[in-house]
Amino acid sequence: MTSKHLLYLSSEQLHAYQWRNGRLTGGARFNNDRAGVDDFMDYIDHGNHAPVYLLADLIEEDFQRVHVPHVGGRAGAKLMRRRLLQQYRETPFRHHEVQGREALGRRDDIVLLSALTNPSSVQPWAEALEQLKIPLAGLYSTTLLSEALVRKLAMRDQHLLLVTQQSAGWRQSYFQNGQLKFSRLTPAIDRDGDAVNIGTETGKTQQFLTSVRLMARGNVLETAVIAPAAAIPALEAQCEEGAETAFRFIPLEGVTDRLGIRTGDADVADLAGRLTDPLMLAFLARTHPPSHYTLGPLQRYFRLWRARVNLYLFSGMLAAGCAVLAGINLWQLDEARTDAARLAAEASLYDQRYGAVMAAMPPRVTTTANMRAAVNVERMLVTQGPGPQQLMGIVSAALEQSPQIRLLQLDWKVNLPAAPVSGQAGVQAGAADMAGAGQVAPMSSLLAGIPGRPPQALLLEAEIMTEQDDYRNAVNTMNLFAQQLASHPRLVVEVDKPPLDTRSSVKLNGKAGVQAAETRAKFSLNLVWQP
Repeated sequence: MTSKHLLYLSSEQLHAYQWRNGRLTGGARFNNDRAGVDDFMDYIDHGNHAPVYLLADLIEEDFQRVHVPHVGGRAGAKLMRRRLLQQYRETPFRHHEVQGREALGRRDDIVLLSALTNPSSVQPWAEALEQLKIPLAGLYSTTLLSEALVRKLAMRDQHLLLVTQQSAGWRQSYFQNGQLKFSRLTPAIDRDGDAVNIGTETGKTQQFLTSVRLMARGNVLETAVIAPAAAIPALEAQCEEGAETAFRFIPLEGVTDRLGIRTGDADVADLAGRLTDPLMLAFLARTHPPSHYTLGPLQRYFRLWRARVNLYLFSGMLAAGCAVLAGINLWQLDEARTDAARLAAEASLYDQRYGAVMAAMPPRVTTTANMRAAVNVERMLVTQGPGPQQLMGIVSAALEQSPQIRLLQLDWKVNLPAAPVSGQAGVQAGAADMAGAGQVAPMSSLLAGIPGRPPQALLLEAEIMTEQDDYRNAVNTMNLFAQQLASHPRLVVEVDKPPLDTRSSVKLNGKAGVQAAETRAKFSLNLVWQP
């Protein structure tokens, strides 16, 4: 937020400033009456409707330290709201700050309660802003804001009294270990028209702090006075240090330079050299903390303004993201076009090289399409055409498990389907006609593996290396060998001739116990394999 309205409210006047680009400008003044409110409405309605930060420095600001049971969550928030309402029933501008817990007992929370006890000093200005629909960002207190100022200036004294000169008078705020405990506002001019003695007022404040037991006797109260450099000698003459009081004077110009606060015109610069009002307003504009005092419905236009700003920011981020994506797409499109042009140039170069190579070659026997088709057919024959390799591998694996069997002969062939002409006579007649015409009978497409690999048959003849006339062992060996082959999927095994043929159609002959030439039990198997 680069533009803000900063309002400094005292019991008598309202000072209006503007914060633009890190500089404090303006300085219009309005009396705290009906005519002043009307003039303020005319003034702020003609400017931009930037958010308004209202800083109140009123004498009707009360501070109370209470102990509240330590309760967390929603119950703790309700308890705190109820305690604030009990303490300050007549005003809606309330504030609480938890400053620690007790060391003994129930360890209750130590809470600082504060409120603007005279809401009529603030409500006319807040209602004027609401009537103009100008967003009110928050209602702040110079006393509560000085707590952040003390931390910024690194004032770490155990008992510190910060004294600043405001438009409303001298503000004295007591801090204990950096935590605000009490504050009072005294006029700069007494009833007789004389300037207030700072040393005397400091003594009164110290007596009060001792009486309410915020300070024990014997503790030293470090009093830091922020004032213009030209006014420090006169203030030093008023302040006399004692056994329990120590003074140090801090030039206002040094604090302004340390905080990096700049002014935009001569009037504000002159005011900043005499009072701490511009200093507190600029510090508020730089830190923009949450509202010290609750505003309730008076803050609704600020919530609407903040939602609108967030929508603008989100829209801007979305537009920026879309622009980035569009830029990336355009960059990728340019790269794609460059790559396409490069590939087209390479393709043209390869076409030229191919044309040069083809021009140097002798005339072709056939066309390129036919040559490509022949290569495809050759590859198909290699991959789809039938062959005995797989079937032989199956038989070899079974022979490894049966060392007593010796292979004698293999007869491998491809099982082709029957000819479409019915009857053997028709087949012989068709073959004779084609032979008489001088034509070769066409080969079946199954031999090329079209449309699929055909079934294969294998006639296996072997003998069993066993003792002579031991046919029981021979039959068992053959059966075990046949079972090993049949365990392979898609392989059908049929016994063509067993070692001992016991069929009724076969004549059984031989002599037992007669020494004859060495013979072996032989058998044959028919294997049919569907790839």
